[in-house]
Amino acid sequence: MSIGYERRWETRRQAGRSAADEARDSYYGLPAIHKPHWKWSIVLYFFLGGISGASYVVATLARLFGGPEMRPVARAGRYLSLLTVLPGPLLLIYDLGRPERFHHMLRVLKLRSPMSLGVWGLIAFSLFSGLSALIQAAQDGLLGRRGPARLIRAMPDRLVGLLGSGPAFFLSGYTGVLLAATAVPLWTKNFLLLGPLFLSSALSNAVAALFLLLSATRQASSQALERLERLDRLALLAELALLLGLRANSGPVIGRPLDEGRLGQAFRSVLGAGVVAPLLLQALARGRHSGMAQALRLLAGLLVLAGGFLLRFVLVFAGHRSADDPQATFELTRKR
Repeated sequence: MSIGYERRWETRRQAGRSAADEARDSYYGLPAIHKPHWKWSIVLYFFLGGISGASYVVATLARLFGGPEMRPVARAGRYLSLLTVLPGPLLLIYDLGRPERFHHMLRVLKLRSPMSLGVWGLIAFSLFSGLSALIQAAQDGLLGRRGPARLIRAMPDRLVGLLGSGPAFFLSGYTGVLLAATAVPLWTKNFLLLGPLFLSSALSNAVAALFLLLSATRQASSQALERLERLDRLALLAELALLLGLRANSGPVIGRPLDEGRLGQAFRSVLGAGVVAPLLLQALARGRHSGMAQALRLLAGLLVLAGGFLLRFVLVFAGHRSADDPQATFELTRKR
């Protein structure tokens, strides 16, 4: 023990604080729990996985209920879903401390383990996403017109999409549940909000990505783009309510990482630039079809995507800081 630490400890003892009081209130300044090792790869996985699952759901809804004018949305959603899910397994394997042991997670299915369910959910969804994209490619003539392509085109794409929507919903929201299934104070405190928050954010991100993609390629009608914009607006309003609820529910101690330093600035940027600003831009462009209105819509989509990525960054690394704060841990356990 260093001399400086002994002096600080002695000063506190002289102020009338016992060793038991010091341990209970500060844990000697040391973290009371181990923080997760998750880094940038998991943040990117959360972001891309959310877009993949939500875009698949949007594509399925467009195919089932959208009519002919929503066919471009269904087509783009299927392709986008596959492109964004492909990096998922690689990012998960890279994040493991021993990547060569990834296959060990496939030996069993643990229903009480969010990590195990997540791996198997990702595998199930990847199969449906790949099959739907394959059917779409065959329908678009990318696989030719004869032989296997004809059999693939004959597959019931609506039924495949409907069955795949379950794993798609799971992938979009389970990442929030995965965070909550830990001892990290910020995540555990908001265990009821993280799943819906990640789900609404995934939906807004996917719709924004589809809007940008279809606007750039000019494959969708203005009516289809307006329907996407309305859906994005609903998802953003839900996300805003959940973000405000999360901050209020965290309290001053557990929610400290969301207020202070760069993470606090980033969280405010998520609220302002990632949610409120796109809503305002969409309101300004509503009902207009000028070049300026279209530019406002495109800017709103870009801000939504940036805010979605920043949201996951903030929540992951604010969780790290929350785990490092013994006061947050004691605040959480004291109220339980």
